[in-house]
Amino acid sequence: MLVFSLSNDERRDLLERFLRYVQVDTQGDDDAECFPTTEKQKDLARLLVEELKSLGCSDAAMDQWGYVMATVPSNLPKEHPAVPTIGLIAHLDTYPGTSGHGVKPQVIKGYQGGDVPLPGSGDAIPVAQNPNLQRCVGHTIVTSDGTTLLGADDKAGVAEILTIVAWLREHPAISHGTIKIGFTPDEEVGRGTEHFDLTAFAADYAYTLDGSGLGEIEDETFCADSASITVIGHDVHPGYAKGKMINAVRAASHIVESLPQDRLPETTEGREPYLHPIGFSGDVGKAEIKFLVRAFTEEELHQREDILKSIVNETKGKFPGAKIELTIKESYRNMSYPISKDPKVLDYALEAVKRQGIEPSRKPIRGGTDGARLSFMGLLTPNIFAGSQSYHSTHEWVSLDWMSKAVEVTLQIINVWVEKAK
Repeated sequence: MLVFSLSNDERRDLLERFLRYVQVDTQGDDDAECFPTTEKQKDLARLLVEELKSLGCSDAAMDQWGYVMATVPSNLPKEHPAVPTIGLIAHLDTYPGTSGHGVKPQVIKGYQGGDVPLPGSGDAIPVAQNPNLQRCVGHTIVTSDGTTLLGADDKAGVAEILTIVAWLREHPAISHGTIKIGFTPDEEVGRGTEHFDLTAFAADYAYTLDGSGLGEIEDETFCADSASITVIGHDVHPGYAKGKMINAVRAASHIVESLPQDRLPETTEGREPYLHPIGFSGDVGKAEIKFLVRAFTEEELHQREDILKSIVNETKGKFPGAKIELTIKESYRNMSYPISKDPKVLDYALEAVKRQGIEPSRKPIRGGTDGARLSFMGLLTPNIFAGSQSYHSTHEWVSLDWMSKAVEVTLQIINVWVEKAK
């Protein structure tokens, strides 16, 4: 049985790619209406186009929206049975809530355990909150300096995919079908597939490299909606406000304080749903609150939304005269629904993990990926671990060893598809 293993030089190249990419600021913008939400995401996209071309992907290009697509042509003989075209996808952007400007990566070779000091902030990544650090003793660990996020979510996936392309070019004796490469903007703001051209991508199945710990294969996400509540009050001079003022800030604050305390992100885990207030702005005359609504089933999702509706109605009674409007917008749905109808895309990934001598972990994502929307668009796209930990924060870190394993597992997935076609 074929088992894949990166050489020391290939691991070094993977690290160098990753360090290069995280220093390109690609932070998205939740409030922007344009696409991509920040032009700087195209800086990395242009860099990747040139690197893909240098690795033999002659059709590599960025479209008007900032998507990068490229092809690794099949090297199978004409008489070989048809192998589905497999897509590999990662996202360019980083989380808008934590700075991605001026990332100064810190490389720790032979990590010895314990809390990881962050020299730029004087802070440290605590083992108590990052138990996977204990699984990475002896590894090469990469962090930021503590003043920004690292950007391993998802530049680890980007670097891994480029390394896969390079590996296939350097090992032409290894048979593979057609591989499609895709890099998307604005995944972190929930818009990563908004202009994704499935026809141009032309893959039969795909995988995002956007997961976390070693061996994790994810085929289930939250069902997700966004919600906003607008409160219209009435502002008058506070010295003469009795019986006249309707304070929108107070009414909006009451809504936030009325949320069930046992169903917030900070009080839930596993398969528990939540309501998450992510933005609050305004003044006495008008205030707005933005929410994320998350649950693993549509039934639970609608239950969360019904709670918001009841809180709005209760607040109207408490603040007579206030105009309160709730708007709910669908984001994505649990990708397990479509994947369960054609499970081989998941089964082959799990088999590949086992072939590489790793214990697979199939788990639901308390979040979403581009793969969730793509799966509902007709391109079944489970998620493969990329190694990033504590993402979205200045405590983000990644193990180079786990990144290397992600490359090896993905190469094995490509190999399994070839074998199963015989």
